[in-house]
Amino acid sequence: MKKVVKFGGSSLASAEQFKKVGNIIRSDAERKFVVPSAPGKRNDKDTKVTDMLYGCYALADAGQDFHGELQAIRDRYQQIIDGLELPLSLEEEFAQIEKQFKEKAGSNYAASRGEYLNGIIMSAYLGFEFVDAADVIYFDENGEFDPDRTNDVLSARLAGCESAVIPGFYGSMPDGRIKTFSRGGSDITGSIVAKAIKADVYENWTDVSGVLVTDPHIIENPEPIDVITYRELRELAYMGFPVLHEDAIFPVRQMGIPINIRNTNAPGDSGTWIVGSTCQKSRFVITGIAGKKGFCAINIEKDKMNSEIGFGRKVLQAFEDSGISFEHVPSGIDTLTVFVHQDEFMHKEQKVVAAIHRMAEPESIEIESDLALVAVVGRGMKSTRGTAGRIFSALAHNNVNVKMIDQGSSELNIIIGVANEDFENAIRAIYDIFVIAQL
Repeated sequence: MKKVVKFGGSSLASAEQFKKVGNIIRSDAERKFVVPSAPGKRNDKDTKVTDMLYGCYALADAGQDFHGELQAIRDRYQQIIDGLELPLSLEEEFAQIEKQFKEKAGSNYAASRGEYLNGIIMSAYLGFEFVDAADVIYFDENGEFDPDRTNDVLSARLAGCESAVIPGFYGSMPDGRIKTFSRGGSDITGSIVAKAIKADVYENWTDVSGVLVTDPHIIENPEPIDVITYRELRELAYMGFPVLHEDAIFPVRQMGIPINIRNTNAPGDSGTWIVGSTCQKSRFVITGIAGKKGFCAINIEKDKMNSEIGFGRKVLQAFEDSGISFEHVPSGIDTLTVFVHQDEFMHKEQKVVAAIHRMAEPESIEIESDLALVAVVGRGMKSTRGTAGRIFSALAHNNVNVKMIDQGSSELNIIIGVANEDFENAIRAIYDIFVIAQL
């Protein structure tokens, strides 16, 4: 078997954490391709190296002295090197970084150096070959990831490597400039590498023992998920599930490569398996609960709307013309409601309302703000009767008023709209009825 292992920032925040990672990699000869993040926080009051780099570059870009901040970053890495007792110097790399900062190479370049430097340390520590992501991961002239070119070059490059470290988070533009993925992009790099080498497993090591049923900030010590499908995770990630960057799913999904979410601080835990499909039933009827606050609903009413061809298109055209994407569009015979992000809509609301009046000629438009959406996701819901009824019974019992319900034809998820102030209470009520009641 071939395994790609990606380690997050908390897993590589210090020399002590590096040693844990080294033990994990050396304990399994199949772990030959490693994708490291930049050092994260060592404690709650600490600062991530990526944030230190952003701050340092901001000073350089403004023409201010940044040497003190750069020295603090140099010290962070030196502490790791000293703790690992490595005969390694990063002076040449930091001299180049200082030069590039003075020449204002850009914030993408600055942010990428966290992973780049950690990759050099990791390769020296493990004795693996270092492969600079800028040489094998590509973006096009519009700054969009180029999957075909990347896969061709990366596959060929790694075919000649017995073992390698490839830094996460960044690649290069056609002109050679460094370009980063969005925050959490090291997850994407790991997935890209797994696809390129046709890995059997992509292990994503972090500071939690897998995916949890819901947000631990709302539910104390929520139950872990043993197995979750790509589709389920995609639905949950879209609604703010914090474990894995949602774009990291696609490269491995195309190849049918499972993802195993593991805990660096508890390597004995089996974690969560993310798979294409499975015959394994989830422990509970639902797999996960996620949600977001900050939506508003635009309720549009017109008699005989259902028989008017093109009515929905005209309404949505008003949002598209203002550059606003919609989340959900539940409808009735004479009504249609559009849910959108409130912060995107609020500054353009009158422009959109006027456009709807002009193009669709509704009889009334009402706007309701400060709403939240809660997604209840689970492959087990399709074969279980009364799931929706149990959700609404639990919400009613906890005095949560439901503003909207939307269920896809796949019966994989149910979306519920509630007031922002009822968001946490709604998640607790759903968790209690589907998880606590079944333990």
